Amino acid sequence: DEARREQYAQRWLQVNDGVRSQIKQGALISLGTGNHHVTMTAAQAVAAIIAIELPHGQWQDAITVLLQNVSTNNANLKIASLQTIGYVCESIDPEILVTQSNPILTAVIQGANSDEPSQEVRFAAITALFNSLEFVRQNFENEGERNVIMQTVCEATQSPEPTVQVAAYECLVRIMQLYYDKMSFYMEKALLGLTVTGMKHAEEKIALQAIEFWSTLCDEELELQLEEEEAQELGHQLNRQSYQFAKSSLGLVMPTLLFLLTRQDEDADEDEWNVSMAAATCLSLLAQTVGNDIVSFVIPFVEQHIRNPDWHYREAAIMAFGSILDGPDANVLNPLVTQALPVLIEMVKDQVVQVKDTAAWTLGRVCDLLMECIQLGVHLHSLVSALVAGLEDNARIVSNCCWAIMNITEQLGSNSADTYPLSDYFEGIITALMRITESNVNENKSRTSAYETMATLASTGPKDTVPTIGKLGVAILDRLDTTIANASQVVGTDDRVALGELQSNLLNVLTNVTRTLGHQVSEISDRMMTTVLQLLTTSSKQAAVSEDAFLLVGALITALEGEFSRYLESFAPFLYNALQNYEEYQLCSISVGLIGDICRGLGQDAAPYCDQFMTILLHNLESDALSRDVKPGILSCFGDIALAIGGSFESYLEVSFRVLMSACALSANTQANDDDTIDYLNQLRAGIFEAFVGIIQGLKSDNKAQLVLSQAQGLLGFMSIVFNDQTKSDEVTKTMIGLLGDLADAFPNGEIRDYLRADWIQELIKYGRTGPRGSSIREHTRWAREMIKRASS
Repeated sequence: DEARREQYAQRWLQVNDGVRSQIKQGALISLGTGNHHVTMTAAQAVAAIIAIELPHGQWQDAITVLLQNVSTNNANLKIASLQTIGYVCESIDPEILVTQSNPILTAVIQGANSDEPSQEVRFAAITALFNSLEFVRQNFENEGERNVIMQTVCEATQSPEPTVQVAAYECLVRIMQLYYDKMSFYMEKALLGLTVTGMKHAEEKIALQAIEFWSTLCDEELELQLEEEEAQELGHQLNRQSYQFAKSSLGLVMPTLLFLLTRQDEDADEDEWNVSMAAATCLSLLAQTVGNDIVSFVIPFVEQHIRNPDWHYREAAIMAFGSILDGPDANVLNPLVTQALPVLIEMVKDQVVQVKDTAAWTLGRVCDLLMECIQLGVHLHSLVSALVAGLEDNARIVSNCCWAIMNITEQLGSNSADTYPLSDYFEGIITALMRITESNVNENKSRTSAYETMATLASTGPKDTVPTIGKLGVAILDRLDTTIANASQVVGTDDRVALGELQSNLLNVLTNVTRTLGHQVSEISDRMMTTVLQLLTTSSKQAAVSEDAFLLVGALITALEGEFSRYLESFAPFLYNALQNYEEYQLCSISVGLIGDICRGLGQDAAPYCDQFMTILLHNLESDALSRDVKPGILSCFGDIALAIGGSFESYLEVSFRVLMSACALSANTQANDDDTIDYLNQLRAGIFEAFVGIIQGLKSDNKAQLVLSQAQGLLGFMSIVFNDQTKSDEVTKTMIGLLGDLADAFPNGEIRDYLRADWIQELIKYGRTGPRGSSIREHTRWAREMIKRASS
């Protein structure tokens, strides 16, 4: 990771200058040896040293030496030096090499040129060019230099050496990604023809990169579409243009892609990337990019081959149909899907595994994206029957049948409903899923998919399925107990991993069962907690299992509320250990959330545990060893504790205010220069505001709100800074409005009247009132406005 790399770099820089010089000279000399292994190792060593020293202003002539090597007649030295340049470009900040981009580019282009007799040199040069593309942006701005680069890369796609061709197509992919705006001339003159020809190449690696070119092009145009939509929403003018290459090229690209769908390898591993899979992915991206325009190319292919005796064409037709379901308008697709459904359902029973698998996947896509096309009275029985039958089939089909069932129940189900269209099939589906998970085999993740489907059915089942869900909970609990009893017999690493995965699957089902049963889970809660405590004792080194066990405990707390108190003394030691497990920060984060669940569920009954909670949480906030991502949740947790114990939180106020104001200062003084920092600052601000909401409401419940008055000025000052920050999230805005209402409600007699009359508060309330009708932000604002009006009058 980054910290370790920096540690190694500092260790190198502390080595004696003379020793370092000897090592560097020896590595440079080794580049010229004829031994491939030696030169490769030397190239990596030289590049690693340059990556460390150059940012510190050292070994300034290293790049110059490498460029001189590229001009020699020693082919081995030339290749090794180009490889080294490639490694350097790949590993170092582009800004550091910008001043040397011209000589690097000249040397690389010289090596990649079609006049170069050695294809090994060309390959090394094209690879180095690929790695240098990001920092030659200034060269790409110059039309003459750009033309030379593009000509060199395009000529390299015609090399007699396949490795050079692959590398050249990889360059074209990266160029399209980085320099889409400059590609209009080259698409018309060369790239369209080159890449369509490349897709047809017999060498699979070449074809894959040519297909990837079009997938990347679609990614860029989809991104431009999103940017344009955002610009229109904000009333801005987009300063970039989409050339709609995908739309204008469909006539040439589509016939090739559809043909490539038929190049399946029946012996290939399902996870092995091949031409037909790449073509299907590209087709899906094209559908999203061009929308309705793709339908006229695909439907004739589907109609022609859906009944083809050759399974390759049959499967390709189904894959083509499934790949275009996301992109075209629903009113265009609906009649086509309705017409195709009976055939797709029939195809799940095809004689060929690949055809059945793709049919099940396509049905899953229909259930996910176009559920309205399924006429429940006409299609549902045959659809569910085919999917349940598929559960007994080949393992690779099981996963897609499970996915389709999940999509159906998610689209149709609701815990609050009395019944739903799947109710008559519910018990039968659960029975089939339980039957196929009896085996210890998890081929193609089929068992995992089946448990995920059970969990989804449990979370979406309406009231008339609750008895079946209750029975499922008992059956899953039996299985979990069996895994604990058999844990001592598991010895190998793979077996331990498989056991952990199975236990996580079982816990996830139980969590959803608990959420749906609500208080009814009390009938088995004693047994459930006994099992969880045993599991936490035996799986202490399996963080994922502990995380899922804690999520189940959270669901139990929510379901049982105050009745959970009888389990808390036994569970607390596991919770304390997890809170102090900094290495497994996700487990620590879930544990922080559990404190909130406990406080909400138990209320004042949580008070005996709050000293320990606060001690650990405060220690966690001060620790540099704990991931910063956990800390906003800790701040929010202060609010949960205060809400639970009310005025008793007074004993924690001084330290809480100090920590919260320190967090305000950190947030106000941190520059949001990237998306990660923006996200973190929004989480931190939400945590701060949620803490104050809980503290104010908790203290007010015991008539102690005056204890917060000393913090009002500083808090409102921080809120004004957040208000003026354009990167604040809607969630932060909503929480801030709620906090303003709580402050005004806590001090209705004019104590903070002057602060509440600030212009920014009026602007914030005005913004909140423009939220969608019935939205939570609008409801928050309506209440906050009344409180502020009362407190500032």
